[in-house]
Amino acid sequence: MTPLLFTALAAQAQAQELVRPDRDGSFWLPPAASTLATEIDAVWDYIYYVDVFFFVVMVVAIVFLFVRYKQKHEGERTADIKGNHTLEIAWSVGPTFLLVAMFWMGFKAYMNSAVPPADAYEVKVTGQKWFWTFTYTTPDGKTFDSDKLIAPKGTPVKLLMSSKDVLHSFFVPDFRIKKDVLPNRYTVLWFEAPWEGEHQIYCTEYCGDNHSRMLSTVQVLDPQDFNVWIREKSAAGPVTDGPTLFATKGCAGCHSIDGSTLVGPTLKGKFGTQEKLADGTSVTVDENYLRESIVAPAAKVVAGFSPVMPPYAGQLTDEQIDGLIAYIKTLN
Repeated sequence: MTPLLFTALAAQAQAQELVRPDRDGSFWLPPAASTLATEIDAVWDYIYYVDVFFFVVMVVAIVFLFVRYKQKHEGERTADIKGNHTLEIAWSVGPTFLLVAMFWMGFKAYMNSAVPPADAYEVKVTGQKWFWTFTYTTPDGKTFDSDKLIAPKGTPVKLLMSSKDVLHSFFVPDFRIKKDVLPNRYTVLWFEAPWEGEHQIYCTEYCGDNHSRMLSTVQVLDPQDFNVWIREKSAAGPVTDGPTLFATKGCAGCHSIDGSTLVGPTLKGKFGTQEKLADGTSVTVDENYLRESIVAPAAKVVAGFSPVMPPYAGQLTDEQIDGLIAYIKTLN
């Protein structure tokens, strides 16, 4: 995303300040610091207050029945009460509508949090015992790392996550986002923070002795300050050079970046498209497909091409694979 776009988004973020979520939090929840938080909090509030209502109704009914019928008189018999169909239908259908509403609200909030906007700024997140690494991609396809997640205010940020060792789980309570981070594949989260500030990151999947110390922070900056930080970090290095890897690892000999067909399919504009495979099926060209195609290219062969690409498993580090994928995505 260009500095000009970040400048435009800054004005949008200032407008959002007027309708921002609750920054102070509540007894049950921490401060709501993302645009997703209000919808997720609404699901929480609905379920909570429905539970409280029925808890009070049931406790009052139990106490009343206990007091009213705590002792029978001698010779007294329990009344033979026939079924009340109206009441039975009411206590079956009524809760069903409440449960359907819970499902719909939860499903809608989940889908909104699971599918990032198409124009989201992407950051690669890597979990490793016991720290987080955040990788940024420059417009020319080079990448660099940070030990903090730095994000521009008022801009959707997509988190492309994977693990180097065991199962981790990325959790930012203030943003109401959480997802498992797995080895050898990518998972996705996204958020948009409408104002500046710092927020805590946790790992919420036990991953060994120092699991509780696997902490980091999200620092939300003004878009202009974020652009300055990107320029300073990319200039300071070190960086993973995706274009150089593409040329030196033999990729350019089989895959063009200008649309022409070589031994393998061109990579120009390929990311995000549907690719037809030799077995007649189709697959979306996303990060997981690109990773698999690099480490085990024979697993999914593109229709019209021979399975001649050698596997790169063990020949490239995870950082190099991430760098190549980041570069391929810039070819769009």
